[in-house]
Amino acid sequence: MIKPPNAQFSHLGFLVRDLDAMIDFYTRTLGLVLTDRGAYRLGGEIAFLSRNVDEHHQIVLVSGRDDSLHAAVINQISFHVDSLEDLRTFYQLLVGEGVQQLTPRNHGNAWSIYFIDPEQNRIELYTPSPWHVAQPFGKDLDLTRTATEILAETERMVLASPTVMPREAWASSLQTKLHG
Repeated sequence: MIKPPNAQFSHLGFLVRDLDAMIDFYTRTLGLVLTDRGAYRLGGEIAFLSRNVDEHHQIVLVSGRDDSLHAAVINQISFHVDSLEDLRTFYQLLVGEGVQQLTPRNHGNAWSIYFIDPEQNRIELYTPSPWHVAQPFGKDLDLTRTATEILAETERMVLASPTVMPREAWASSLQTKLHG
């Protein structure tokens, strides 16, 4: 069996109905920057957005989404944030923006906010916790509480699970799985 080479998430591209509205949404609510925009080789227009100086694009938006598509094309688009405080800041921003289906969740191993963009794509913003607990695992999360309160509540929650372990132990286990 051939072991796959290292592959990390780089970017996501998806078709959109209103390119300008989608660019506006992602730049305004998530702080991405339009790095390039132009004619798409297969017709329509393409735009590249990033929030990382090392990545030209983390999202590619392509005009021409077919309205006859009824099934979801994407389950979720996930963005790692640096801290629980950053997640709380995003929550305040998203509430102020009036985004739809805003759902904060405590997964034990991470704190997340789920919401939808103007074209019903599900977005996740998340930051890891100090623990790992078997997934799926999720409880409601009140991001109006302080980070200290959320951390203490999460610790109580995960310690009740027989699968809890420090994040470092889980990472070491995964390292072994990845590299033998």
